[in-house]
Amino acid sequence: MRVLIADKFEQSGRDGLQAIGCDVSYQPDLKDESLVAAIGAESPDVLVVRGTKVTEPMLDAGPIKLVVRAGAGYNTIDVAAASKRGIYVSNCPGKNSIAVAELAFALILALDRRIVDNVVTLRQGQWNKKEFSKARGLFGRTLGLIGLGKIGQEMIPRARAFGMPVVAWSRSLTPERATALGVEYKATPKDVAAAADVVSVHTALNSDTREAINGEIFSAMRPGSYFINTARGEVVDQNALVEAMKNRGIRAGLDVFAIEPSSAVAEFKDPIGKEEQLYGTHHVGASTDQAQEAIADETVRIVREFKDTGKVPNVINLARQTPATHRLVVRHVDRPGVLAAVLDAIKAEHINVQEMENIVFEGAAAAVARINLDNAPSAPMLDRIRSGSADIIELNLIQLAG
Repeated sequence: MRVLIADKFEQSGRDGLQAIGCDVSYQPDLKDESLVAAIGAESPDVLVVRGTKVTEPMLDAGPIKLVVRAGAGYNTIDVAAASKRGIYVSNCPGKNSIAVAELAFALILALDRRIVDNVVTLRQGQWNKKEFSKARGLFGRTLGLIGLGKIGQEMIPRARAFGMPVVAWSRSLTPERATALGVEYKATPKDVAAAADVVSVHTALNSDTREAINGEIFSAMRPGSYFINTARGEVVDQNALVEAMKNRGIRAGLDVFAIEPSSAVAEFKDPIGKEEQLYGTHHVGASTDQAQEAIADETVRIVREFKDTGKVPNVINLARQTPATHRLVVRHVDRPGVLAAVLDAIKAEHINVQEMENIVFEGAAAAVARINLDNAPSAPMLDRIRSGSADIIELNLIQLAG
């Protein structure tokens, strides 16, 4: 199996892929047209990326079967184009949770103690204890979490260590689950914003969350409170954030931005970078040695499972619900040609198979096939299948719930 790695990737991961028998091509500086050309030349089965964009022309350039995002977020991959071509997209969720939570808290502390301004002033040869003695402190301040996945949950024990009570909202959070996690449940992100001294965002980017942190949320925040985003820049209405920074004294710690360069070293053109109320880092939340080693290990696991079994761990682009309306259950003698005849009969009625599995009983004498269909076969066709082969033990048609 050929693997093309088009991003920075740990040596341990490259060694691990070679150890499981993969032919590895490591070209971390590929992007855009050069990546299209490399895919055409290398003909990889698997493409591994971190922040590199994966576009439709890239997916058309070679026989890619699997794209692995060596990280959690996959908004840089054209998932729709991959799905149309039957290409798996997989990621490494949770492997960088601790690293991102650590950076989020570093930003909180930096804002509260104005650490960046302290350092800059010292480097300018100035001593200004009078100015920098003005800090609020975190003990007893309320941390508000918008999003309570693995990273959000890693924020809770860190807040507890600093004596900060936590309020939280997440789409799947219930009052009972909040109690179990030791946080106060809030019904909406706006309720979190209104109750917190520090608001930290930990939501994935999708159509529902794009610019969901908007002017309404910032208007609900307490004047002078802190806003942290280590998730994705696109979940925030950045213009509304700048307005809140200028008019309501909101101070922001951002690791992600609406406009980010496509390469690791480039000019940063987003005007928010010049805002005095902003402390920013360079989208480095997951960039610790610990996190990258864990992600490399998970990437190797994904590729190994795919290579050995054809199954893909953490796949993110399989249909949650297919158009199937009926399931044909065929209990049959396990010998060649039995299911081929069944599928030929289904095809003759122009019915599409949505999903299919064939489970073999101990001894391999009999099996049961479950075939999900997008329409109901006719009664005569089912009768022909039943009577047409002595190898069909039993045949049942089940209507699936809508």
